[in-house]
Amino acid sequence: MPRVKAASAGVSTIGAVVRHRDLFELSARHVGWWLLGIVLLTLALDSGQWWRDEQRIDYSEFLQHLESGNVSELEIGESLLRGRYVRTPDHGAPRFVTRRIDPLLAERLAARSVSFRAAPEAPGLGALVAWMIGAALIAILWRAAAARAGFGAGGASSLLSIGRSRAKVYVETGVRVSFEDVAGVDEAKEELREIVDFLKDPKSHGRLGAHVPRGILLVGPPGTGKTLLARAVAGEAGVPFFSINGSEFVEMFVGVGAARVRDLFEQARAKAPAIVFIDEIDALGRARGAFGLGGHDEKEQTLNQLLAELDGFDPSSGVVLLAATNRPEILDPALLRAGRFDRQVLVDRPDRRGRIQILNVHLRRIRQATDVSVDALAALTPGFSGADLANLVNEAALLATRRSHPAVSADDFTAALERIVAGLEKRNRLLNASERKTVAYHEMGHALAAMALLPGETVHKVSIIPRGVGALGYTIQRPTEDRFLMTRTELRNKMTVLLAGRAAEELCLGDVSTGAADDLLRATRIARSMIVQYGMDPTLGPQSLDMSDTTEPLPLPMAARPTLQPSDATVREIDCAVRGLVEEARVHSVQILREQRSRLERGASRLLERETLVYEELRALCEEIPREAPDTEAPVAIRS
Repeated sequence: MPRVKAASAGVSTIGAVVRHRDLFELSARHVGWWLLGIVLLTLALDSGQWWRDEQRIDYSEFLQHLESGNVSELEIGESLLRGRYVRTPDHGAPRFVTRRIDPLLAERLAARSVSFRAAPEAPGLGALVAWMIGAALIAILWRAAAARAGFGAGGASSLLSIGRSRAKVYVETGVRVSFEDVAGVDEAKEELREIVDFLKDPKSHGRLGAHVPRGILLVGPPGTGKTLLARAVAGEAGVPFFSINGSEFVEMFVGVGAARVRDLFEQARAKAPAIVFIDEIDALGRARGAFGLGGHDEKEQTLNQLLAELDGFDPSSGVVLLAATNRPEILDPALLRAGRFDRQVLVDRPDRRGRIQILNVHLRRIRQATDVSVDALAALTPGFSGADLANLVNEAALLATRRSHPAVSADDFTAALERIVAGLEKRNRLLNASERKTVAYHEMGHALAAMALLPGETVHKVSIIPRGVGALGYTIQRPTEDRFLMTRTELRNKMTVLLAGRAAEELCLGDVSTGAADDLLRATRIARSMIVQYGMDPTLGPQSLDMSDTTEPLPLPMAARPTLQPSDATVREIDCAVRGLVEEARVHSVQILREQRSRLERGASRLLERETLVYEELRALCEEIPREAPDTEAPVAIRS
């Protein structure tokens, strides 16, 4: 949508400013070449030989011409002699210049009736022109450097503008975003609707003595729509909207950030009612003293000025401060206390219903086929943020355009999802027969274990086509519903599924490969989290053993934050418990696959033939081949 700034200017003026700025940037990028050109041009003009049409000769040659009577006139300076020939020498100029050496020259000139005169001591025209051009070029370079540093081209007065706020100001018609353009965050929208009502009618909103919160902090992961929500508030209220990033306050000059904070709030009060939005406020409001000794004086002064402005913030002035961050744990506690940021609004990743609403917003902008199901897309994208869903729709549209499809189909969305999740398909990465067989057994092990142990997740697709940086194959699992809690059994089953690929290699091929590196890392992390965070080990008991405790109600500086340091004996028990959980999951995965050995062999063979199997083919395979009884003659022992 077009954004209309508060300040207006003519088209020609804007074009002139852009051209001047481009000239300045071009000049600043080639400062060295400009200076070299100035020096060379100055030396050339100062010597003046190329425009005076004269030739520099030795003094002895001058004496020869003098003795032969080939000198018609002469200018005598303190150090130079300039004259004209009677007869121009071959390949020479009609005039000459040489250094003065003989102090008795005047007598010899008079004896031979040669006219001579003293040259003026003032600089010649060449030197004057050279230094004027040099001064002009240096002035151009100075203006270019000043414009590049942000001082502008207004001379000394423009230096005072360094403390002005760089916030982008949009008038009422400049923000064309409304709450209808924001989907999937209904709770956050309801929290912000009363801000819009207050800005539209502050008197009736405060009839019972209440006042609008001084500051509202939007907290949530990246891409969930925090900035879009702030713009929607401004668009709904129809008031001036000041938008600035937290990093734009901090400069190399001490005191500039504080001056910009003051200027920003003064501008907002002058245009009240208005909204001030500071994006990525963690760049400005990081906890003081978080880096131990030392610190950054400029950042701390800027934060102190912001705290002072919030203290003197009059809620009845009609100015509302919005801020957004995805790292609230590093903000200064003084910034989050009541009276400054009174309200914190969580903008979290959308659930399935929210994903459907977001997809409906983005699907309106593309031409979609009849086989596209919004519910199926929402089920395939658990954990996706609003930005991720927008990227998914755009990637599907680009893929359909590349394939010359008349509309975006469900296959285009599936291919776009696989590209986002697993990476770009690389069919040119050729694997030998042994590697393809290893990858096929590995991926089928994951798929069969997931179908047996994770009823809440559907195996959407299994493939041995290489993707991304190091993925030689992939298995896509689709949750049937959004989950917010997991039991100990479910976590153990997830570890079993992760280790089932390596177990399939060990069971069917008699050896293991390096393809399970990421699976081992993820399984180990789950096991360690079960022990140190969730207290799921019966030996260590229900206690938190996390060494990086960040559960304080308000974020504290690193020096003041308590850290848990368990004893060496406890650390050893943790390592033994983690090893036991991982080994237990490995044994379980081997037992599961041994019971489904026929399905594993048949599935790997089909995967080698077709390279990709979808859910319907996997389900048909399980129904076609019955499950085998476990082999009790060769039990799998847990390694000590």
